[in-house]
Amino acid sequence: MTETPTPHSLPATAGETSAERPWPVRHLSPKIGEFVSRLPAVWVEGQVLNVKRWRHLVFLTLRDTDENMSMSATIPAREAEALGVDLVDGTRVVLHAKPEWWTRSGSLQLGGREIRQVGLGDLLARLEALKEALAREGLFDLGRKVPLPFIPRVVGLVCATQGDAEHDVVENATRRWPGVTFTIRRVTVQGPRAVPETTAAIRELDAMPDVDVIVVARGGGSFEDLLPFSDEALVRAAAACETPLVSAIGHEKDSPLLDLVADYRASTPTDAGKRIVPDAAAEAQGVARSRAAMAGAVERLVARESAGLAAMRSRPVLAQPRAMLAPYADAVARLRAEATAAMSRRVDRADAATRELTASLRALSPLSTLERGFAVVRDAAGAVVRDAAQVKKGDLLRVRLARGEVEATARG
Repeated sequence: MTETPTPHSLPATAGETSAERPWPVRHLSPKIGEFVSRLPAVWVEGQVLNVKRWRHLVFLTLRDTDENMSMSATIPAREAEALGVDLVDGTRVVLHAKPEWWTRSGSLQLGGREIRQVGLGDLLARLEALKEALAREGLFDLGRKVPLPFIPRVVGLVCATQGDAEHDVVENATRRWPGVTFTIRRVTVQGPRAVPETTAAIRELDAMPDVDVIVVARGGGSFEDLLPFSDEALVRAAAACETPLVSAIGHEKDSPLLDLVADYRASTPTDAGKRIVPDAAAEAQGVARSRAAMAGAVERLVARESAGLAAMRSRPVLAQPRAMLAPYADAVARLRAEATAAMSRRVDRADAATRELTASLRALSPLSTLERGFAVVRDAAGAVVRDAAQVKKGDLLRVRLARGEVEATARG
């Protein structure tokens, strides 16, 4: 059994503790309490959640409006009653409190001494400061906004769990374009859960590739009710959204910051339903008008071209095209006659010349001599025999006549 250390044997400081010489919880918790007790009182702002009253104390949770952080706090019941309004979930307050350490439970909470409701003027001033800061970053620039798709495949809708906003958007969009499809995310649209739920819904729909446009809709409300739609985290999430986003908060007087960062601001959810899809009836009428205009244009073009063709056909050159060829036909006939005559003369001259040359050739040709009875004698080697002395008895001779050739043998 491990021996329980006595107070005198415990390490004096935290730096002196070790695995062999630790501080027990009963020793550490009071020390933390001593440290916390030296912390000064502070004014802190947040939203009130989980309000409960027990005897002379009011227990509540104070939540940060921009980050998902919270702290437990208490306030004397008399201070809460002096506030003049009921502390309900979502109320924005400023609490003057001192950090307190509850030794037994080992928990930190704020011990409230004074509580004040955040005034409308303070909220407006902070909202205006945030608006200017975001504007300097360029989040509201028109150049960032993208046009809405003409016919979206799927519309992502972020709306209240209960309320008319969903009905107004879906009903009006479906009436105008029956084929539209919705992917709906129902969230809390006021109070402390509005910002995280709405932000998560926007990001979820933006990640869906088939969603072509996102509508964030709410049916109006008081200035305080609409504050979540001016929350910096929600506005930045909307600015980072790659899918075209429509803000349809439905409040004309005090436009939340979401209206400024959205690609399109609809005055009401009904207006959003009419804006995100075209009117099928109006488009059908437009198509009919366009078809009629095209048909009329084609008819006018055909009529104009027919008239031009008729005018061209009525011209003399097209009405009697042979008339313009008559002068050229006579010239061609004359030229053909001249060419024929010239060719005949040339052929006659060539024929006469050929006959003369033929006669000359015949006169000079050995064949003419042979025709008169002469013959050409050749020896066996084919040489012409011109002298009888060239021939010996018994030599074979070849005699060429005018027509044909004979062989002979010399006898002497």
